Amino acid sequence: MAREVVSPVEAGLLFVDKPAGITSHDVVAVVRRAARTKRVGHAGTLDPFATGLLVVAIGGATRLLNYVVGEPKVYDAVIRFGTETNTDDSTGEIVREADPPHAQLLCAPDAFPLASALQALTGPLQQVPPAFSAKHVDGERAYARARRGDAVELPPVPIVVHAWEWRSASDSRLQVRIVCGGGTYIRALARDLGRALGSAAHCEALRRIASGPAHVQQAITLDQLEPGSIAEGRIGLHAPLDALGDIAREVLDAEQLAHLRHGRAVVASQPGARAALLHDGKVVAIADRSGAERWQPRVVLLGADL
Repeated sequence: MAREVVSPVEAGLLFVDKPAGITSHDVVAVVRRAARTKRVGHAGTLDPFATGLLVVAIGGATRLLNYVVGEPKVYDAVIRFGTETNTDDSTGEIVREADPPHAQLLCAPDAFPLASALQALTGPLQQVPPAFSAKHVDGERAYARARRGDAVELPPVPIVVHAWEWRSASDSRLQVRIVCGGGTYIRALARDLGRALGSAAHCEALRRIASGPAHVQQAITLDQLEPGSIAEGRIGLHAPLDALGDIAREVLDAEQLAHLRHGRAVVASQPGARAALLHDGKVVAIADRSGAERWQPRVVLLGADL
């Protein structure tokens, strides 16, 4: 049986600016109608209350999601002091209250104790995820247990926060830009910052600005995704190669392409542990180094007409 033909319109990445109030899965549903295919997936879930960049893969590009570079992640957040919620964001119920830090403290990012608190929340950290999260507890999502009112105690997990950038402050709110690695809960950082300052806090608003090389300035809105707009070529897609990061790029000739069709290793002329194998400017496979002179295909994307 011939393999599925993967055309430039059917396979690629779409950067979507997700609005607040919908899930990442809701965005996938809209993209499916626009692309007229069920083969749609996303990288890096955004909470319903959050907005900003969501990287969506379409067609054969869904098989490359594990290889798409999604770090560092950049977020703009508004942290509200005075109340802590059970979700660590503005959608939850208040579970603790405390006087917010003095406004002058929040407006002095280089002064103690704000600078000290931000420094303590920078670098490799052990973070306790929010009780309302997708983490598994005894085979069940933590948020499902939390919604039933069950006590949820999650173990800390390793994360990396690269930097905090103070943006502005007013009353009991602090606006920051956070650069971090994958798996970081900005909601939990807001909670922990409140505690570090002897107060209580939650994440009032959150917007993802960037994920790896993808930036929200390149994104389109859901209003632009009319049914069939991608399938008919009215909205173009980003080439998967642009999001694969700094890996080797090996261009295949006809003979090497024939080897690839049969799942065989191909000759490696480029250095590196992993490579994108290219033909006619398109990614046809992701391969790992096998010995000194071969690439062993791991994911193969070949159209029947190649």
